[in-house]
Amino acid sequence: MKTKRIVITGGPGTGKTTLIKRLEERGFTCLHEVSREVTKKAQQEGIEQLFLTDPLLFSERLLQGRLQQFQEANNFKKEQLFYDRGLPDVTAYMDYASQSYPEHFTKVCTENRYDLVFLLPPWKKIYKQDNERYESFSEAEKIHDALLDGYKAYNYDVQLVPTGSVEKRITFILENLK
Repeated sequence: MKTKRIVITGGPGTGKTTLIKRLEERGFTCLHEVSREVTKKAQQEGIEQLFLTDPLLFSERLLQGRLQQFQEANNFKKEQLFYDRGLPDVTAYMDYASQSYPEHFTKVCTENRYDLVFLLPPWKKIYKQDNERYESFSEAEKIHDALLDGYKAYNYDVQLVPTGSVEKRITFILENLK
């Protein structure tokens, strides 16, 4: 059985984490976002905000963490495997920030493919800024566009998940698992 690799992505404040948690509660296997681990490790090294201090190093570590996650997923014997963000998120965010990156970033994203990509759009009704989410809603919309463009650049057919209750969103995703 070949496991179907499914990315759930979206900019800040789109309800992605809530959706992933609900999928897990329903028994689906979900691989979590690795950025918090990267940030935590950098803080242990004495770098409070690696993304702000050295965006390229942060993105390199993020790419390596997601690649390792992608490769370790070969050990799962599941029909579907959900990812909280995928490899192309790294280059999409770099593009959003107008940061250049080495060619191997693109190579990693090209060579390690997911089967499906679901993108959650910005949703003003649920958007909240906090200590970890410092982007304005307008910036969240631009990140959404960068994610959409980024995945399309790698020839993904991106499914836009409509806003609505978590259950309606999950139903949409499950009904679109081709």
